[in-house]
Amino acid sequence: MGRELNLDAKVIKKDLNWAELGFQYHRTDFRFSASYENGQWSDGELISEESIAIHEGAPSLHYAQQCFEGLKAQAAEDGRILLFRPDLNSERMNHAAGRLLMPDVPGKLFLRAVEETVRANYAWIPPYGSGASLYIRPMLIGVGENLGLKPAQQFEFRVFVSPVGPYYKAAGLAVISLAVSAMDRAAPNGTGSFKVGANYAGGLLATREAQQLGASEALYLDSAEGRYIDEAGSANIVIAMKDGKLITPASRAILPSITRRSLMQIAEHTLGMQTEERPIELHREFADFEEMGACGTAAVLSPVGKIWFDDAWHTIYQDGQSVGPIMQQLYDSLMGIQKGELSDQFGWLHEVTV
Repeated sequence: MGRELNLDAKVIKKDLNWAELGFQYHRTDFRFSASYENGQWSDGELISEESIAIHEGAPSLHYAQQCFEGLKAQAAEDGRILLFRPDLNSERMNHAAGRLLMPDVPGKLFLRAVEETVRANYAWIPPYGSGASLYIRPMLIGVGENLGLKPAQQFEFRVFVSPVGPYYKAAGLAVISLAVSAMDRAAPNGTGSFKVGANYAGGLLATREAQQLGASEALYLDSAEGRYIDEAGSANIVIAMKDGKLITPASRAILPSITRRSLMQIAEHTLGMQTEERPIELHREFADFEEMGACGTAAVLSPVGKIWFDDAWHTIYQDGQSVGPIMQQLYDSLMGIQKGELSDQFGWLHEVTV
């Protein structure tokens, strides 16, 4: 059931220790839900119930017919509530929906759902300067009665939010480590370039094994030859080379990250760097790495200090060395735009009126 909003309550922030939040779920007051049936989307509405009642035969449960997105709302110093390039999240969700034979979520519906959910949960938006943000999770799932391997006849589009801290347990730029996995994340003609749940479930074991080696996350190489960098389990990769270029892997098996795309544009147009998207051969080129970072909506940009491969750690940042200047500049530029501290020269910000 829908529910009337008490807009007067929006000015009262929740009593949370914002600076100590981890990247985990916190139940907020409202979420948005719309349904698709007989070729039509419902108007959608805000609801208070966080659980989803789903038929036991739903294709999302048996055959992973589901996709999702992730973006954040940030509070600016002047009180504005800012989204970062939500139009690209809408496009990417529909890219995945088409691959899984699900209906597109119209761009206007996507954006309205995000805006309404953020606005309704104003009290949960972390204050400016807290180091936290409001994470937004749009999701599209196949629901309804089904048994055979075929698309669902009904779908639910839902958006929920949660206040979160850094993805890795440190404020600002947390230097992390990666361990090359012997597992393949995705094949070039598979679903690696789509943000679908099955890709992530398949990586849970690789992440656990990487953490057992002392790494923060798994790093995947290409599935064909095991030579070229694809991406980390929850983030894309950018590398500053000793020749002054900023490079990123070219692969049909990796997620087209909005954060990575933005960082490459910042590097070229703000830092004046030459940028390149190309295959990166880990073993042959590692000695030419000057700096390396893992990037994504959740991670933002986390410098990579060392990588485990060939049964040994290979260091990029020496123990005690501060974060490299390029990753620092990229991080500061990206976060400055997202928080409204720097001029939005690219036109990336979308304000949510409250």
